[in-house]
Amino acid sequence: MWPFKEGTPIYLQIIEEIKTRIVRGEYEAGSQVPPVRELAIEAGVNPNTVQRAFAQLESEGILKSDRTRGRFVTDEKSVLGELRKTMSSRFVTGMIKGMKELGMSDDEIIEAVSRQVKEESK
Repeated sequence: MWPFKEGTPIYLQIIEEIKTRIVRGEYEAGSQVPPVRELAIEAGVNPNTVQRAFAQLESEGILKSDRTRGRFVTDEKSVLGELRKTMSSRFVTGMIKGMKELGMSDDEIIEAVSRQVKEESK
């Protein structure tokens, strides 16, 4: 059962989870994603909710459907690159907003991030 948050439609949260799994590499380019029923059981939701999420991901070009074989992650590098860029941008934007709320200047933020990246790379 997935931990869903109040105030955001479940199908949107499923979309975000699938996108995260794609960006992380859990669902690789061109690979098949779990069937609707399997994912619905894993998430603890109605299959129609997963179907709605899949339909949205297909309309965004992130998933492709093959009627006889199931759904697959797109293998288009430009789509996957844009997905990665969009998702990482959201995290960075949130981080910058938080640091500005602490009163940090742009230069201080850049220095802090640079320092932390170096520290994490050790």
